[in-house]
Amino acid sequence: MLDTAAELFSTQGYHATGLNQLTSAGGAPKGSLYFHFPGGKEQLAAEALRISGDRLRVQLAAILTHAPNAADGLAAVVDALTRNLTESDFTRGCPIATAALDAAGESEPIRQACAAGYASWRAEITAHLVAQGVDAGRAEALSIVALTSIEGALLLAKTQRDTAPLHAIGEHLRITIERELP
Repeated sequence: MLDTAAELFSTQGYHATGLNQLTSAGGAPKGSLYFHFPGGKEQLAAEALRISGDRLRVQLAAILTHAPNAADGLAAVVDALTRNLTESDFTRGCPIATAALDAAGESEPIRQACAAGYASWRAEITAHLVAQGVDAGRAEALSIVALTSIEGALLLAKTQRDTAPLHAIGEHLRITIERELP
């Protein structure tokens, strides 16, 4: 049910995803939702968003670890997100952004789950930059710039059904980070 919820909240958002859809797509009886998630749809969403955030954090860490340097690593992250978006016919951008935009302003558990996901991604990027010799304060600032740039490019690419914004930001981040490396 969590995997199904993660997919539905990522592609449709919180409000467009109904309880009947969650249970039928997850292959579970409706009563099981409240048995496993006494907080209902909101609790299910928060837990699914935490899982989605952690999955992307693990993917980021793997990509950055295997890259020759931080500049190439961030470009490879953008490439992976671009592939994910195009392979899904522009339905899967950021795994938490749709729900964050849809419900984080009215639901504290959803806001916290989204904030934790974003924070973990920033921490991965920051740690990788520091490991590459970038000053910790500068690495933190660069991780914010990288994450917000990628998120914005994903949003533009998804709405325009065109990967050009992702290609542009991937190259820009590669050049920017190269300048920062010792």
